[in-house]
Amino acid sequence: MDILFVPFLTDTQNGFSRVKLCAQARAVENECYVAIAGSVGNLPKVHNMDIQYAQSAVFTPSDFAFPYDGVKAQTTPNTEMILIADINLDDLRELHNFGSVKNLKDQRKDVYEVKRIHKVE
Repeated sequence: MDILFVPFLTDTQNGFSRVKLCAQARAVENECYVAIAGSVGNLPKVHNMDIQYAQSAVFTPSDFAFPYDGVKAQTTPNTEMILIADINLDDLRELHNFGSVKNLKDQRKDVYEVKRIHKVE
C-alpha cells in the first residue's frame, strides 16, 4: 500500500485526536502515506449531527526523506478548507530499500506467515 485514505467524522477534539494519532501510527508502521479527511462545521437540522470537529492532513513515514514530524501537509483545525499536497511515491521505494528502519524487509517469516483467504462466491 502506498496511500491509505481515512475519511472520518468526529464531534470532539478527543475523537479527532484518536483518529490523528492512529493515522500517524499507520504511516510509520506501514511505511506509507496516510491522508485523513473529516467533516467540520454543523448541520443543525440533522439529528445527532449538530457539530463536527476535524482537521485534514497527509502523514508520512518517519525517516530522513520525510518531514521531521511526519506531517506532509495539514489544514487549519476545524476550518472548511481544501488540502492539496504533492507526494513522491519514489520516496517510499527508497525508504523500503534504504531507510533507517526496514519494517517491510525485516518481517519474521519464521514466526508467522501471511495467508490470503479467497472469498468463495
